[in-house]
Amino acid sequence: MRFECVSRTHVGLKRKINEDSVLVETGRGLWVVADGMGGHDSGEVASGMVVETLRALPPAGDIDGTVEAAIEALRGVNRRLIDLAREQDRDKSIGTTVVGVAAADGVFRCFWAGDSRAYLLRGGELHRLSRDHSLVQDLVDAGMLKPEEAEGHANSNVITRAVGVSETLDVDVVGGQALPEDQFVVASDGLTRVLSDSEIGAELERGSLDEIADRLVERVLERGAPDNVSIILTKVL
Repeated sequence: MRFECVSRTHVGLKRKINEDSVLVETGRGLWVVADGMGGHDSGEVASGMVVETLRALPPAGDIDGTVEAAIEALRGVNRRLIDLAREQDRDKSIGTTVVGVAAADGVFRCFWAGDSRAYLLRGGELHRLSRDHSLVQDLVDAGMLKPEEAEGHANSNVITRAVGVSETLDVDVVGGQALPEDQFVVASDGLTRVLSDSEIGAELERGSLDEIADRLVERVLERGAPDNVSIILTKVL
């Protein structure tokens, strides 16, 4: 399979440090965004550890082997971050969300923990691949909150799963066919809390990948960019 890919990461307008980390391994069909948490430089450490660990993975025999190896590596990072927080006698966890897409041989897999998201644009329709691991999403799933009420909810920043916050790390995986002209978006919530899915989808059909990526970041900045924002756009050729 062949791909075209661009990525962007920006500190935003409110944060002093960019705690997002981005992995672009187009040659082997792997793209990951990690959004660090914990304040000061701890989030940067956590997200950087995820990206560097995944970058160091040896080639696997197939896409499922790649994803299984990635998840096992993430569980190793999870243990290291918990140990690091204990060594520093911290009240807060040193953690990071993670979302990744792997593609090869006409199929893709999306894996994630937290509220960073992955999307698939196919035939002009944007499909959300990941499901937020968040309190608000749990309320929506339980029928206690309408989807339209989730946007801008007071507890929208409360996540229920991430690397480094619990002794056990569960990583969700979904997958399907990867077709020519499919476009994948992997992004931190610095994008998805500022732009709606419909706004993101509209931008994805206008211009080159470079132009789309620049325009998405510009729109986030125009709206105040309260968080770091990271975006990977990948098109199947």
